Amino acid sequence: MKASELKRKYIEFFKQYNHKEIPNASLIPENDPTVLFTTAGMHPLVPFLAGQKHPAGKKLVNVQRCIRTGDIHEVGNDYHLTFFEMLGNWSLGDYFKEEAIKMSYEFLTSKKWLNLSPEKLAISVFKGDKDAPRDEESAKIWIKLGMPRERIAYLPKKDNWWGPAGLTGPCGPDTEMFYWNSHKPVPKKFNPSNKNWVEIWNDVFMQYEKTKDAKYAPLKQKNVDTGMGVERTVTVLQKKNSVYETELFFPIINKIKQLTKTKNKKSIRIIADHLKASVFILAERVHPSNLEQGYVLRRLIRTSIRHGRLLGIESDFTTPIAKEVIKIYPEYEILNKNKDFIFMQLKKEEEKFKKTLSLGLRQFEKLIKNKKITGKGAFILFSTYGFPLEMTEDLAKEHKIKLNKKEFEKEFKKHQELSRTATKGRFRSGLIDASETTTKLHTATHLLHAALRQILGKHVQQKGSNITPERLRFDFSHDKKLTQEEIKKIETLVNKKIKESLPIASEEMTPEEAKKQGALGFFEHKYGDKVSVYTIKGFSKEICTGPHVKNTKEIGKFKIIKEEAVASGIRRIKAIIKK
Repeated sequence: MKASELKRKYIEFFKQYNHKEIPNASLIPENDPTVLFTTAGMHPLVPFLAGQKHPAGKKLVNVQRCIRTGDIHEVGNDYHLTFFEMLGNWSLGDYFKEEAIKMSYEFLTSKKWLNLSPEKLAISVFKGDKDAPRDEESAKIWIKLGMPRERIAYLPKKDNWWGPAGLTGPCGPDTEMFYWNSHKPVPKKFNPSNKNWVEIWNDVFMQYEKTKDAKYAPLKQKNVDTGMGVERTVTVLQKKNSVYETELFFPIINKIKQLTKTKNKKSIRIIADHLKASVFILAERVHPSNLEQGYVLRRLIRTSIRHGRLLGIESDFTTPIAKEVIKIYPEYEILNKNKDFIFMQLKKEEEKFKKTLSLGLRQFEKLIKNKKITGKGAFILFSTYGFPLEMTEDLAKEHKIKLNKKEFEKEFKKHQELSRTATKGRFRSGLIDASETTTKLHTATHLLHAALRQILGKHVQQKGSNITPERLRFDFSHDKKLTQEEIKKIETLVNKKIKESLPIASEEMTPEEAKKQGALGFFEHKYGDKVSVYTIKGFSKEICTGPHVKNTKEIGKFKIIKEEAVASGIRRIKAIIKK
């Protein structure tokens, strides 16, 4: 079964159980400063998991593109990826454990759907701790479905518990499904550490709320959040040994092999993974840089180039590989629409990094003056100039110089631990900040958007936003720098509307109805059958998910602190609110 068929079948299966399909959201989370990328299918649904009513109802299903960098050091093995697609179904206060598990089992084993052998399935559930009891309920449901007790493992919170992403919020136990992806006989007892067991699906049961005093109280709205990785599941269905052997990677791997005579499997896989992720991030119009999403993008591209050099690829190769990625995913219009931008940015970054490599070679000559190269010196070449250890080793051999590899590994381990620690806080799947200040700033973006269109013209369209408890950041289309007079007019108009105490109302309607009513909605992703439209009486009407205050008088005084260019034809405003 190919990936396209798996995705089609998954949506079809859950639709028969009255789930509504929702759009594949942007990789850049909207109004969520806790994460850089959409890391899971549930990420765009966080407000609705927290209790906000979803326009499409209580039962949802979709395919979601995701980026995760938490275990980027694992990329190159058989299953870890930076970019992947996640199949997901959700219950927002509707069905719970029994229905979710039964549907998962049916989709996996029924001849009509995936037809996987029940004999090759194993399950993990939460073993319980001081915060929550052992999840015997899930285990009993699996046993009723025919799962042998010895193929059910009880695992701790680090393995079988979701959330909360922040210090407080919805969370709960999960049950994970594993498939024996080997020709060897299936062991009678399930041992999760055996690498032949591949995790393919995860059902999360959000039944607790972690409180400020670190206690776990029962959640008023119990949710189900499930996730099935497309790439891993296709690997299992096609009886392959690695995600890189399926049609989602094979054309990219072949292209890389055409460009090099060296067959270093790990380097080839890293290039394939990193450039695929880069193409999808670039499709969101993110520029390589040293900040935020741009920093991750730059790291991915440069790591690819380093491994290309290691494979002996001398010519520019990122663009030919990017073209293969775009061919694999014809369903993503955003790739084809932004292909010129993708190719241009890859070319620029490749040219820049070639210069960095040259500087690194000069640094190497300085480091070997004492006829040896320390591990710290090798690590400087790695971290500052992008030299893989293997390249430094080859250079050292050519110069008949010894390299302190153990010292390098010690330095690298310290760097890796720091990287992992930082990653956990920055890239996890976070709950949207719905604090009082953030809610006020979010509502202020609606007033700002309307004010910009009134003062600068109707050509102004929102191109992105980011909100923290300290400030709002709003990107919009406009081809020239704002004058001080224009900034003053915008500020004055927003504050005037705040003082007018305008009520804010929310309605659910179809996207067509929203357009007829003049609601703004300029994001590139497609909307579902129903959308939430927020109206600030007589001034603003926008398609949005929230959170919002009920009246503009709650916002406070609005102040623009910065106006700048972001890209050609795109400006950015940063603003704060005062009491």
